[in-house]
Amino acid sequence: MRPPTLSSTPPSAPPSAPPSSPSRRPFARRGAGAVTLAGAVVLAALAALAAGPGTAAAADPPPPRPLVQVEIPGPEAASGATPAGSGHALVPVAGRGGPAPHLSAPAAVAADGRVTKVVDNGSTADRLDIVVVGDGYTADQLDRFHADAKEKWGEITGVEPYTTYQNLFNVWTVDAVSPESGVSGDPAQGDTRNTALGSYFWCDGVERLLCVDQDKVDSYVAKAPQADLVLVLANSAKYGGAGYNEPSAKLGYEGISTASAGNAKSGQVAIHETGHSLGKLADEYFYPGTPGYEHYSGPEAGQSNISILTADRMAADRTKWYRWLGETSPDGGTVGAYEGGGYYVTGLSRPTDGSIMRILGKPFNLPGVEAMIAGFYRHASIATPGVSTARTLRPSDTARVVVPRLAGARQLTVRWYLDGRELRRYDGRTSLSVRALGLGRGSHTLSVLVSDRTPSVRDPLLGAGLRGVVRWGVHR
Repeated sequence: MRPPTLSSTPPSAPPSAPPSSPSRRPFARRGAGAVTLAGAVVLAALAALAAGPGTAAAADPPPPRPLVQVEIPGPEAASGATPAGSGHALVPVAGRGGPAPHLSAPAAVAADGRVTKVVDNGSTADRLDIVVVGDGYTADQLDRFHADAKEKWGEITGVEPYTTYQNLFNVWTVDAVSPESGVSGDPAQGDTRNTALGSYFWCDGVERLLCVDQDKVDSYVAKAPQADLVLVLANSAKYGGAGYNEPSAKLGYEGISTASAGNAKSGQVAIHETGHSLGKLADEYFYPGTPGYEHYSGPEAGQSNISILTADRMAADRTKWYRWLGETSPDGGTVGAYEGGGYYVTGLSRPTDGSIMRILGKPFNLPGVEAMIAGFYRHASIATPGVSTARTLRPSDTARVVVPRLAGARQLTVRWYLDGRELRRYDGRTSLSVRALGLGRGSHTLSVLVSDRTPSVRDPLLGAGLRGVVRWGVHR
């Protein structure tokens, strides 16, 4: 299996040529059954030559099937550490089973596509919305699917920084009713199931690679009010999963993670994949003994958690994760510059020896936690007006702001301002009587600033995004 490169676009060189620059879009190997466009053109030309002059060539070959790049989870270890990943593959966008299955039972038809808000922390405009869709669940197994979805969310929120920031999320389930229970490839490669999303193991010939039909997934995700991230749970206890980490042009979500509902390590695969989709983190694993990946000699990586620099050079240049150097990290050990990362054995370094971006079951390291928090704030707001900002407030009104609570003792800070002047006596309050302000006649501006002063974000550019402001016009 060919591991991916780190170039921002697939290189034109043959797969044996090493890549030239790092990114999250690695060059993937072609599956055994895939047909390239170049290959199709060559075959068509040969057919035309064989036909000879004056003879109509054979019909044009069918266009190649659309492919998508997915990350392959690492092989499950019987004991010890399970690698977070083992490269990427180009797989068909379509799953198995052809068109969407036909449902005839009234109960199944009624349940199919039903949307439930499992975790409600506010409006979709102000929260990061995760949509969970199940596959291989029959109509009478939907209660199990809902339980599985809650269990997986509990597993995700058991990992920092999800634990602290869980109230920034909404979780939705969308019921996808399958005619048959289970998914294809479980337990054996030849086993097939007729399911709503066409999920299957043995994708691209890799047993643990659990692929889906993206169009079918999107048809269910579209039923939810909003989707920032998608999780597909297969009704299976078999180890496996996949990471579809390209943002959806159609629905706008950051990516799809697939996982087996009944396998604990598969949940860890999903958490790892959110490191890519939400945190924009690089993989921290590498490929010893793989030609082309012995040493990286390209320019600096764009991701925050891999670098060509040594720790001393980082500190001197005040770049990358230099603010965390020497600190004890949640995944164990001290933050430094550990050789190997981004698929390369040498030439690229990672912040710690073994975070979840390298080994399943491990926490995010300190730079990873920082990146994940910044990713949460790209979708979630911590200051939601409790009173419309579209109208002018009068002395009889009360200004209100809705502020999510963080898990733990530390909370968000709330500060009020009148015409730009801070009203310190109201610090921490989420409502304020306009009459109590003692306004002079005329128009004024009342604003509230909610900030997250977490010690887990040290980069001031990222920290600037960890705030929300609400403003009202006020008149007396």
